[in-house]
Amino acid sequence: MHLPALPPLPAVSYVMPVLNEEGFLERAVRTILDQDYAGEKEIVLALGPSTDRSNAIALSLAAEDGRVRLVENPERDIPAGLNRAIAASRYPIIVRVDAHSELTPDYTRLGVEILGSRHAANVGGIMRAAGASDVQRAIARGYNSPYGLGGGAYHGDGAAGEAESAYLGIFRREAIDAVGGYDREILRGEDWELNLRIRRTGGLVWFSPALGVTYWPRASFADLARQFFATGTWRAVLVRKYGRANPWRFFAPGALVLGLTASTGALVLLTIGVLPWASAWTVLLVPMAAYLAGIGVAVFRIPDQRGIRDRLLTATTLVTMHLSWGAGFLRGIVFGGGRIFGRGRVVDRSRV
Repeated sequence: MHLPALPPLPAVSYVMPVLNEEGFLERAVRTILDQDYAGEKEIVLALGPSTDRSNAIALSLAAEDGRVRLVENPERDIPAGLNRAIAASRYPIIVRVDAHSELTPDYTRLGVEILGSRHAANVGGIMRAAGASDVQRAIARGYNSPYGLGGGAYHGDGAAGEAESAYLGIFRREAIDAVGGYDREILRGEDWELNLRIRRTGGLVWFSPALGVTYWPRASFADLARQFFATGTWRAVLVRKYGRANPWRFFAPGALVLGLTASTGALVLLTIGVLPWASAWTVLLVPMAAYLAGIGVAVFRIPDQRGIRDRLLTATTLVTMHLSWGAGFLRGIVFGGGRIFGRGRVVDRSRV
């Protein structure tokens, strides 16, 4: 992929899908307007059929500042909304943002500099999850730990370098146009899928820990479970579509669920006497024992915890993430994605 040199301070379009984000939207938009970037800026919000005050907040922001523009996203899906926002945008740099994320003030300036110096198609940084309540902070700890989400560079403080994907992303418009934008059939994992196609056309995806984004995750375990079930389901769809292009780590949660299912069945049969304890069948208990030991180690190694309550909440977070993702993955392998979204976000009134 040949990309021409960037001019000094190229104009930037931020694109954001919005659905039921009343507790987050205004702050997210203001962190964009407050970026210390001297080039021209615009924000295009793709408004889904929200059932809260999100669209009213968006209308107010657009009336207050002409750089905020609005488009409708009746399909409600993230990829459709992003494509609509990109189509309505005007500038050569596309910055993909989320309503529940907040950019550091230097995010755009540093990102555009890296994009030009590396001749990259896309640049991303670190997602730093944060929480307002005890449960949300525990969920944030899961996001920020390799024990929760695995080995993605943007969940830690890895070294700068070529990357498989990027969290959100600062794109050259030419790179997005060259691959036809987001795939509207991929309702989750759309960023990974787009970056895969960009890389296959010769585009460079670059990770830099100098770029930081604050992410506000789900604030309840029920919402987290729904989100991760959907994420696992759509990862399975990507496995079905792209096979070995998927890293091996994405298969681990599904294998975990199968192993724990075998362990649970064996434990029941051993307990009621159908199987003898003095037999080789007890080997089926190994996955459960190993997993519980692993959770115990993780709970005591993850930082920023205070007391037994925090550790119990962290353990609940990890188990919810792993088993929901793994169950969704197995469902997706067998049945495909269907209309599973995991997009519903209950408003966190502590941030409204």
